Amino acid sequence: MKTAIIEYVANTRGFYQKIEIQNKTASVTNDRSGKEKAKTISISDEDWKEIVSLFQKVKLEELAQLKAPTQKRFHDGAAIANLNIKYKEKEYESASFDHGFPPAEIEKIVNKINSFAKQNNEN
Repeated sequence: MKTAIIEYVANTRGFYQKIEIQNKTASVTNDRSGKEKAKTISISDEDWKEIVSLFQKVKLEELAQLKAPTQKRFHDGAAIANLNIKYKEKEYESASFDHGFPPAEIEKIVNKINSFAKQNNEN
């Protein structure tokens, strides 16, 4: 897991959120242009163990074929979200899904990743 980079991006015309998980840190930004520096959050040992456990359950080769449970993003009812994982010099990306409504197979890891954005908003 030390070599993995997990990136979650959700966006619409008026909303952008990018969360990157790597080496026990979460970087959170709401700036689509990249001009604003991302806020870095240290991940506790307990949260890190949970992320590693959830990561190990993700079937990387199947990520692109996962079906979104809802289609609100098609009519601006939800932000468009993607999960991107870079691991062992390979990149795996999910099909687009509604922010807040990930495919069941990755729901737990996506919700855990999003918990760091919520922490960022509370600070």
